[in-house]
Amino acid sequence: MLSNEGDRLTRVVVSTPSEEYFRVTDMTAQNINEVADPRKTCQQFACLKSTMEHFGCEVIEIPELTGHPNSVFTRDTAVSTPGGYITLRMGLEARRGEEEWMAQILESLGEPCAGQIRRPGTVEGGDILLAGSVAFVGCSIRTNKEGVKQLSVLLENMDYEVRTVNVRGSLHLGGMMSAIGPKRLLCLRGKFPSDFFEGFDVIDVDCTGSCNGNVICLGENEVIANSAENMKVVRILEHHGVKVHAMDLSEFRKGGGGPSCLVLPIERKQTAQGYSFFVESKKV
Repeated sequence: MLSNEGDRLTRVVVSTPSEEYFRVTDMTAQNINEVADPRKTCQQFACLKSTMEHFGCEVIEIPELTGHPNSVFTRDTAVSTPGGYITLRMGLEARRGEEEWMAQILESLGEPCAGQIRRPGTVEGGDILLAGSVAFVGCSIRTNKEGVKQLSVLLENMDYEVRTVNVRGSLHLGGMMSAIGPKRLLCLRGKFPSDFFEGFDVIDVDCTGSCNGNVICLGENEVIANSAENMKVVRILEHHGVKVHAMDLSEFRKGGGGPSCLVLPIERKQTAQGYSFFVESKKV
C-alpha cells in the first residue's frame, strides 16, 4: 500500500522496453516525439532498475502491452492508495486498454482494487501525488474535470484532503512537482497558488522545460533525476541536502516521459533513516 510518495520506495512495477516502445505507428496519436534508440534505451533502463534494486526496492518487471509503445510508462495506468489501487482511465485515446492490463497485473500480485475512473472521466497517474494526508491532483490535457471529480470522491473517502490545480506548460502535474520526502516537495516556481503547499517544505526551481519538476523519490531526501536535461535542478537539490542519483534518461524523453513516468509505486514504507537492503528484481 502507499499513502505518501515521500516515504521509502519498497515495491514498484515497471514494463521493461523490449519491442513495443520502438514500434511506433503514429507519432502524433501515440504522443511520441522521436523513436528511441533500442540499445541506448535498454542501457538507460537497466541503470534505472539497478539503482532502485540497490536502494532496496523490489522491482517487478512485466512485459509491454502489445500495440502500446507507451505502456513502458506504467505510472499513468493506476494509483496505489492505503485502500488498494484505483484503476484510472487514460486521457490519450491510443493508451486506452493499458488500464485493464495493469489492473490484471495488480490483481495477480494480490493488490485489492479501491475503485475505478469511469467515462467520461479521464485521469492519468502522472496527475496524482499523494503526500500523507494531502492528495495533490492536476487537471490537465490528460485528466479532465469529471475525472478529477470522481478521483476526489474516492480519495476523500480515504480521508485525503484533495488540492487541485490546473496544469500549465507540462503534460502532467508530475512535470511540475514531485515529493522528495514525506513533508518535502520539489516544485516549479510560479506554477501554483501561494497557499497550495501549506504544511510542506518546498524547494522551488525555475521552469526551463516541461519536466523540470519530475524526479523519483527513493526515500526522504534521496531521488533519481534525469541528468540529460535537469542538471541545474540536480545541483539545487544537492545544495539543499538531497542525495541525487543523476542518470541519462534521454531516450524516454523522446517518448514524452520523465523519470517517475517509468515506475508505478505500489508500496512505500516509513523506515528508520539509513536502513537499506538488496532485493533482486523478478518477472511476472
